[in-house]
Parts: sequence; structure tokens; C-alpha cells
Amino acid sequence: MADRPVPLSRRDRQQQTREALITAARAVFSEDGYHAASLERIAREAGFSKGAVYSNFEDKPALFLAVMDQNLELADVDLRSPFGCSDTSSNPVSTGKDTAKREGYPPEATQGFALATLEFIASAARDEKLAPQLHQRLADVLSHYVEAAQAVRADDETLSAAEIGTLLAALDQGAGLILLAGDVLPDPEVFNAGMLRLADPARAVAERRSGS
Repeated sequence: MADRPVPLSRRDRQQQTREALITAARAVFSEDGYHAASLERIAREAGFSKGAVYSNFEDKPALFLAVMDQNLELADVDLRSPFGCSDTSSNPVSTGKDTAKREGYPPEATQGFALATLEFIASAARDEKLAPQLHQRLADVLSHYVEAAQAVRADDETLSAAEIGTLLAALDQGAGLILLAGDVLPDPEVFNAGMLRLADPARAVAERRSGS
């Protein structure tokens, strides 16, 4: 006689529900945008009632932050290596194409969620409750760029790793915004060379000379 599957605990069922809601929310936010997305539709897409949303999340901003957190977690590898990528738009706050390709998300959904994120940032930055939560997540993103700068920064570099990390983030995230707005970016090799030049100018020059 085959063993019967062990019933899920209440905690495991709740975790499954939460994950299903986050997955559905990512899709709905990508299609409808942050402001137009409704909790009713998110719950329906996940196969639950609206009450299930409120049993797991305080409100729509909390659900969006949960999706953002999952995206940042999935993109951790990409964020730790902002140069040397074939795709220059590897960050989740802007486009997240590297992460999407690895996780199997369609490109249009990736771009849609990036645009929804811009909506959320514009709204959350003006909200006394949400602004600190948003700032913490952006600080976490920045810390990855600082770690990348520390890994390659030359010993005689006059700028600190924190300063170089901030510049790397500004270039990488800014490029993502330009890509979203008009699909215009420099050649990937030029972009990556520029990123590396910020972190390790001597290495960037040496690689450019060896490749010429």
C-alpha cells in the first residue's frame, strides 16, 4: 500500500497561498500598472478570494513590496556583477531582463513590471509610511554595487568603494530608465567598459588596449 502524502501544515498552506498571490500580483501589475491593478483581480488570478490577500498582506503597497522583494532576491546574482554582462539592463528596479530570462518570465511582463515600479516609486516616495521601506530596498540594491566595486577597486583609487558603488548604480539604473523610455542604449561592450572604468580604470584601459 502506497504511503499517503503528508498533509500540509497550516503554515505551509499559508506560505503556498502567499507565493501564489505574489506570482499573480507580478503578472497583474505588469499588465495593468501599479495604480490600475486591483486586489480583486490579483486574488482571482491566484485562485483565491480577496480576503486571502488581506490575510497575507496589509494592503496593495505591501503586496507590491513583497513582489519587489522577491524580484530583488532572484536578481541577487545579477546585481553582484554589474559589469561584463551581455545584457546591459540587468537590474530589477529598471528592466531585470537577465533575471527574467533565467526565471522564464516573458520580456513584456518584465518591462511592464519595471514601469509599474516607477509608478510605485513616485507614489511611495511621497508617503511617510512607505518612503522608509522604499529607501531601505534601494539601499539594499546600492549595497550590491558597493560590494562589486570593492571586489575590483584598485588599491590606489582615490574614490572609496561606496562612492564608486554609487556611481555604478547611477549609471546602471539610469541606463535602465533610458531603455524603458526609448529603447536607446550604447553598445553593450561600450557600456560594460564604462562600468569597469569607473571601478578599475587601469584594468579597463589595459583591456581596451589588448582588444584593439
